[in-house]
Amino acid sequence: MKLSTRIRTSRVRAGLSQAGLAETLGVSRSAVGNWESARGGVHPSSERLAELALATGVSYEWLATGRGTPMTPSDGIPAADAEFVDDLVERRLLQGFRACPESLKQAILVLVEAQLPAQRARRPRGGG
Repeated sequence: MKLSTRIRTSRVRAGLSQAGLAETLGVSRSAVGNWESARGGVHPSSERLAELALATGVSYEWLATGRGTPMTPSDGIPAADAEFVDDLVERRLLQGFRACPESLKQAILVLVEAQLPAQRARRPRGGG
């Protein structure tokens, strides 16, 4: 995951807008926007990254390098809101799937697994 994505993910998980994070850090909203830009040409300083980590409640190591864990295991954030689900469509799909009754989940799983290449091993359907 790129630094720009980790910054955006940590901000969103903290429930902050770009303007809100900018205000907390004492920078402009456009600075935050530039840090989060997919083009990735602008990076905050190490000192600013440390402030950003504190403001968003993530570990500095994860924010700066992508190594380690972003938060403690007891953070209680559902996987659909976690930093590993960056694609909005994937996030919506996971949230919708979790809201389905078990019988519908099984039907969806069969449909999705039918799209996998034949050589990939399929996971068991029960409980996992």
